[in-house]
Amino acid sequence: MKILYLLFAVFLLIFQATSGSADPLFADTAECRSQGKFCRVGACPPTFTATGTCHGGLMNCCSK
Repeated sequence: MKILYLLFAVFLLIFQATSGSADPLFADTAECRSQGKFCRVGACPPTFTATGTCHGGLMNCCSK
């Protein structure tokens, strides 16, 4: 039973996310998110408008 505690600790260390791993890689994505907007594939929802691009021009930057 003591080995289960050790395995649990090892799994926590293996699957722990590193800080900064979810940072955007593209400058246009960082600019869109810093202005409080969000990125979306395809058209923006009905009450939002596309104000730019994200992910190197592959996605739309949507804002109210």
